[in-house]
Amino acid sequence: MKILVCISQVPDTSTKIMLKDSDTAVNTQGTTWIINPYDEWYALIRALELKESGIVSEVHLVTVGRADTEAVIRKALALGGDQAVRIDADSNDPYQTANYIAAYAKSVGYDLVLCGKESIDYNNGTVSVMLAELLDADYIGFATDVQVKGSTATVKREIEGGEETDIVNLPAVISCQKGVAEARIPNMRGIMAARTKPLNVVAPSAVGAVTEILSYEMPPAKAGVKMVSPDNMDELVELLHVEAKVI
Repeated sequence: MKILVCISQVPDTSTKIMLKDSDTAVNTQGTTWIINPYDEWYALIRALELKESGIVSEVHLVTVGRADTEAVIRKALALGGDQAVRIDADSNDPYQTANYIAAYAKSVGYDLVLCGKESIDYNNGTVSVMLAELLDADYIGFATDVQVKGSTATVKREIEGGEETDIVNLPAVISCQKGVAEARIPNMRGIMAARTKPLNVVAPSAVGAVTEILSYEMPPAKAGVKMVSPDNMDELVELLHVEAKVI
C-alpha cells in the first residue's frame, strides 16, 4: 500500500508579513518558511506511523512550488518520507493546485492520500476536497484518527457538538487535524538520509486558475487598552456602546 502526503510551504507564524506592488503581492524577502503544520504534524506523521506498523509500504510526498520549496520538502523526507515530487509551478488557486496534484497522483496510483485540514497562510481548506473529486475518490475531512485495515479506513472526525466515526473504502482522500498523530522532529540519521532520497521535479498539467487575488490588506493595528474601575459600570457600558460599538 502506498500513501501520498500533500505538503505545502507556508510562512512561519513569527515572520512579519510585508506587502509590495501596491498591496497586490506579499514581499517574501527575509521570510522564514516551514512545512504547513497540519501537513507535517498530522498527515505526514500519521502516514509514517502506518508505515511503521507494517500496513503501508511507501510514503510519498508531493508539493506544488518552485525551487525555493525544496528545503521544506527535504525536511519532510528527513522525518521519514520515502520519496518526493515537486510540481514546478506557482499557484495560489486551490482548483489549479488540486488539478496539478491529481494529475500526478493518477500517473502513479495511490491507495490513500492524506492532507492537512488547511494551510495556515490562506486557510482555504479546499484543495483536499477538490482533489478527491478529481481522483473520483471518497473524501473525509477534519479527521482526528485514521486506522487502516485491508481495503478500508476507519476515520474519526469532529462534527458540531461531538465526534463521528466513518468507514471508507480505499482509495480515499482524508484531511487531518489535531489528534491524528503527535508531532516529531527529524533526527540526525533522517536528516542525512534525506540528502540522497529521490526528489523529482515534474511539469504541471495544463490547467488554468479559476480565481485571482486582487489585493491584500493588513489587519488594523491593535488599539490601546482602556482600564475601567470595577465600581464604574456606567462608564464601561458607555465605552462599549459609543467607542467599541459592541452593544
